Amino acid sequence: MRWTLPNILTVLRLLAAPGVAVAFLYFTRPWADWFALVLFLSAAVTDWFDGHIARTWKLESRFGAMLDPIADKAMVIIALLVIVGYSSMSPWLVLPATMIVFREVFVSGLREFLGAQAKLLSVTKLAKWKTTAQMVAIAVLFSRDIFLYHMVERMQGMNGASVEAVLSGALPDEAGIMWLAQLRDVAGVVGVALLWIAAALTLATGWDYFRKAIPFLKETA
Repeated sequence: MRWTLPNILTVLRLLAAPGVAVAFLYFTRPWADWFALVLFLSAAVTDWFDGHIARTWKLESRFGAMLDPIADKAMVIIALLVIVGYSSMSPWLVLPATMIVFREVFVSGLREFLGAQAKLLSVTKLAKWKTTAQMVAIAVLFSRDIFLYHMVERMQGMNGASVEAVLSGALPDEAGIMWLAQLRDVAGVVGVALLWIAAALTLATGWDYFRKAIPFLKETA
């Protein structure tokens, strides 16, 4: 194993994955959401940089090729678990998240079974789009909860009737909760839509990998 810059970035991204969940154990909200969002975005950025640097500087290695997809999957799955857990198990999030986790486990098991033939399941352009859609969706969903909690903070001391009056425009929005509510709603709709798109791409790539592996799954005579 060579400790090149791309490999170091990949290891840091892998170590950052559980930090997304740990943040909610040691920070109150919305600071936990902010920490998780910054950590997740930083990991997503390093995901692009380590691959770009490895190709440009000719620093590609077997260790990096092995660890890079593991770091990506760990980050996505842990972030999804956190988001679903704090969303009161909304079915609009549970179902696409389940589809994504199922595919990742299935393809990982398929690669392990194929062994040396696993190179046939090389990353495709569609798989890269899948990963991008997953990471953007997760980042947007983290931001949704940030808008929600900052809105709740500004609503302190206001009764339900006052909040409804402000949101309906009957009272002036002196606390600035209207734009936070709008950002929360937009982030919620966009985040869920992107997560369903990511789930669809995830299943499509999973089926593509399975189709390529079928010849190696047939029983020998």
